[in-house]
Amino acid sequence: MVLAVDIRNLSKDHAGEKALRGLTVGVPEPCLFGIIGADGAGKSTLMTILATLWDADQGEAKVLGRDLRKDFQSLRRDIGYMPQRFSLYQDLSVMENLDFFADIFGVTGTLKAKRKKELLDFAALTPFTRRRAGQLSGGMKQKLALACTLVHEPKLLLLDEPTVGVDPVARRDFWIMLKSLRARGITLIVSTPYMDEAALCDELILLHEGSILARGKPSQLIAAYPYRLYRVDADADVPTLTYPASKAPPEGFTLIYPSSGALHAAEPKAEKRDPFNRLRASVPHSAAVTLIQPALEDCFFALLTGAGKSTQP
Repeated sequence: MVLAVDIRNLSKDHAGEKALRGLTVGVPEPCLFGIIGADGAGKSTLMTILATLWDADQGEAKVLGRDLRKDFQSLRRDIGYMPQRFSLYQDLSVMENLDFFADIFGVTGTLKAKRKKELLDFAALTPFTRRRAGQLSGGMKQKLALACTLVHEPKLLLLDEPTVGVDPVARRDFWIMLKSLRARGITLIVSTPYMDEAALCDELILLHEGSILARGKPSQLIAAYPYRLYRVDADADVPTLTYPASKAPPEGFTLIYPSSGALHAAEPKAEKRDPFNRLRASVPHSAAVTLIQPALEDCFFALLTGAGKSTQP
C-alpha cells in the first residue's frame, strides 16, 4: 500500500497545552480521509503541520514520499490547502482570484487558460467570473476557494472544516465535488464536525485531546458499536425530550443522551431484561421506545464519553 501521508509519533504543544500527543497514522493514496473531533481536538494543528506551515515539536512525517521538514518547499507545489476561514481576496473578482493563484504557482499561458476554464466549470462559477469574492454566498465562496486550491493540480488536498457555516444544499454540492476529485485519484484529507459528511469518507479517525480514539471505515466503526440502541420519543404534548446530564442512566443502561428531539439510550448487548418498560418509567413524557441502528454520531459519543471501546489504528 502506497501512503500519501505517513505520520510517526507526532507531537505539538501550544503555550504549554498539548495539541497533538504522539500521533501515528498513515493515509493511503488515493483516499478521501476524514478527521472528526470537537473543537480543540487537534484537527487544525495537524492540518497546519501537514501543510508545511508549522513544525511539529517531536516525531516525523512523510508526505507524498518526502520528508515534511526537509522537503517543505517542493511539497508546497504538490499540496493544496484550504484553511477554516475564507482566505481569498474579497475585493477581487472570481476570475481575478483564479488569476492571482495561478500566477503564484507559476501556471501560465495556454495551461493557465485551460485550467481556469476547467475549474470555473467544475465549481459552477462560469456565470459569476466578474463578481467580487466578497459578494458571493458562503457556498460559492468555498467553491471558489477549492477552485483556487486546485489551480496548480495538487496531488494532496488538505481541507480544514471547509463547509462550516455553509447551507445544507451547498454542503451537499461541495461534497459531490470532493467525491469527484477522489474518483480522479487525488488524495483528500478533510476535517469536519458533520457526521453526515464523515459517512462519505473512505476512512476516518476520531481525534480527542490530540490523540486518536478510533480509526476505520464508517461501516466498520458502526459495526463495532458495542450496545443495543433505543430511541425514546416524546408524547404529543412535549416537543423534545431531555434527560439531566447529572442523573445516572436508567437501570441497566450505560448511556442516555438527546438526539434530534428524542433520546438515545444504549444498553449492553448481554442485558436480558425488558428495556421498554424501564425506559418509559425513567423518562417522563415518553411515548414510544424503538430499537434502532446506531449512526456514526452514536459511535463517537460512546467513545468520547468513555463508554465505547477505543480503537487505535
